Amino acid sequence: QVQLVESGGGLVQAGGSLRLSCGVSGRTVDNYPIGWFRQAPGKEREFVAAINWRGGTAYNTDSVRGRFTISRDNAKNTVYLQMNSLKPEDTAVYYCAADSSRRGTILLGRSSFEYEYWGQGTQVTVSS
Repeated sequence: QVQLVESGGGLVQAGGSLRLSCGVSGRTVDNYPIGWFRQAPGKEREFVAAINWRGGTAYNTDSVRGRFTISRDNAKNTVYLQMNSLKPEDTAVYYCAADSSRRGTILLGRSSFEYEYWGQGTQVTVSS
């Protein structure tokens, strides 16, 4: 069983920055790729970025546009999402998730259905 807890969301002005954290716990946590997704009201859940525990990453370049960076601290079992140059369009609930289907691999999925374990989400609101 894997548990994930997001933190770091809040209200920020356009152009500002936030760093989200995802604390991951459970057995053999380092075998699970971790992804960040976001969902705005009335919109589908959108892939943002993912990382495996060897440091390999994947990004939704169309939405992120080079502004976000995913990283991890294996010693703390924590994955981060650094968000810079935030825009009102980034407003959403941000979730981290663990991909059990790729347990023990270095491959990264971009679809929400591939991720079995989810955190409760953290709200990010970007004002104009």
